[in-house]
Amino acid sequence: MSVPATLHFEDLALGQTFRSRPLTLTAEAIKRFAAEFDPQPFHLDEAAAAASFFAGLCASGWHTAALTMRLLTECVPFAGGMIGAGMDELRWPSPARPGDVLTCAAEITELRPSRSRPEIGLVKLLTTTTSQAGAPVLILRSNNIVPRRTGAAR
Repeated sequence: MSVPATLHFEDLALGQTFRSRPLTLTAEAIKRFAAEFDPQPFHLDEAAAAASFFAGLCASGWHTAALTMRLLTECVPFAGGMIGAGMDELRWPSPARPGDVLTCAAEITELRPSRSRPEIGLVKLLTTTTSQAGAPVLILRSNNIVPRRTGAAR
């Protein structure tokens, strides 16, 4: 996948949306991530997962977040990369499951030049990661730092 042109703060607009490529989630990947980072039965074992609240194997929310970050780094071409300045919200409305094809869309909901650091702007993104059925598996409202062009006024 080719990386789009690098965008500075001045290149961005309210409502601008970045869309990711699809990424297929496998049972093996779910178990591998869980074994290292979130070793709970509903992430590791189909039988235990079937008897759990989730009624089947599902990805850790942190795995879903990590996959979302991977997709964002590929489709959001901010100059300097994805530099986080905190989150306002992180939710997992429904579980991601084996075989799900995940995509994310990140919409710019706020743009503000920094008052104290004129070389950067602050960008709020609303990112929604969905399954192939359109079910949201992650909702993230994040604050990001994006470099401004030298000497740029906005």
